[in-house]
Amino acid sequence: MPAIVSDVLKNSIAEELEIVKGDEILSIDGKKMSDMIDYNFLSKSDFLTIEIKKQNGEIEEIELEKDFDEDLGIVFESAVFDRVKPCLNKCIFCFVDQQPKGLRETLYIKDDDYRLSYLQGTYITLTNLKEEDKNRIKNMHLGPFYVSVHTTNPELRVKMLRNPNAGKALENLLWFRKNKIPFHAQIVLCPGYNDGKELERTLSDLAKLKNTVLSVAIVPVGITQFRLEGLKQVDKKCAEETIEIASKYKRVCCSDEFFLLAEKEIPKAKYYGNFSQLEDGVGTLRLLLDDFKKLELPEKISKNFNIAFATSYAAKYAIEKIVKKLNKIKNLNVTVNPVKSDYWGRDITVAGLITTDDLIKTISGLDSDLVVIPSVMLRQYSEDFLDGKNLDYVKSKTGKSFLVVENIYSVKEVVDYLWNL
Repeated sequence: MPAIVSDVLKNSIAEELEIVKGDEILSIDGKKMSDMIDYNFLSKSDFLTIEIKKQNGEIEEIELEKDFDEDLGIVFESAVFDRVKPCLNKCIFCFVDQQPKGLRETLYIKDDDYRLSYLQGTYITLTNLKEEDKNRIKNMHLGPFYVSVHTTNPELRVKMLRNPNAGKALENLLWFRKNKIPFHAQIVLCPGYNDGKELERTLSDLAKLKNTVLSVAIVPVGITQFRLEGLKQVDKKCAEETIEIASKYKRVCCSDEFFLLAEKEIPKAKYYGNFSQLEDGVGTLRLLLDDFKKLELPEKISKNFNIAFATSYAAKYAIEKIVKKLNKIKNLNVTVNPVKSDYWGRDITVAGLITTDDLIKTISGLDSDLVVIPSVMLRQYSEDFLDGKNLDYVKSKTGKSFLVVENIYSVKEVVDYLWNL
């Protein structure tokens, strides 16, 4: 898609230049842009000539002088201005392929674009990385990237990703090492495939790349009721074994789910380093618990008040610890209500996949003045759930009031709410 403006920051250069939503940036200093990488590079100069196509079709050329590195204040509809590089794999564990029809169209998009990995932290497999891509990465010193490694065994990786190019993973990672390009690694653990000795091999190979590997996150495979192939869920024994193997290596962390499955305490903050793979659920619960400890709680509130946390099963562990302390506040009653996923199947336990009907079933009969849900249940910058229905629909079906908090559960927002009661 072209470089279409979606928003302009207040008091910015773009606002002063009367650039508005819907305008298209055609070029900067006569150079066309293929993505935000080009835009960020070209827009740094002190003197710029910007070619803009206005909504009415007119083309304007604007010359301006600014401080070096000063941001123009333009927000684009997309981080890439040409075709997103598609995923060419057919991974045995691919979650996109486990979805039924009827969800938001964006949920069926499979990208494998190194530019989005650099700009937005999405995971790439490197199976479609071309020499021209490598040259650009090297020449522009791009990084870090987020790489879905899964295994460094060439034959096994081809089998798991079902792509003949998948076997070149270690070769590409060695190229990263040679050119000092840092990356974060992800391993989706599939019992019977890349666990046990194969996991040992992968972690050993990654360790040889030394500080080129900034972190390694191990996450359990997610299996919905729509999965046709015979994948196995990670069970307690597998979780215990995986945690033990990971403990032998530096900068390797298991996601929170492994500790819940192994019935072990969530590790202390030191285990997670700089929490670089929170999107993979690595350290989310620890941050939640530690942030709660810093909050000052009121001794009482002015009236009897009931709060219901509608949680994922993955967050239940931490929320229960927090609710136990919240219930010491006089006149306050707080309950934890994990949402059972009838839509996806009971093995799906994360908040980002909760649908409206499953949420409605959980909270309809609750005696609550307020229902707390995390923003991850909703599409970014909206109140839409992944099944296409929105929060107003849930309100109309339940008659409940809601507090949407940032991230998985930002308990600070709940506590601030209590102070204002």
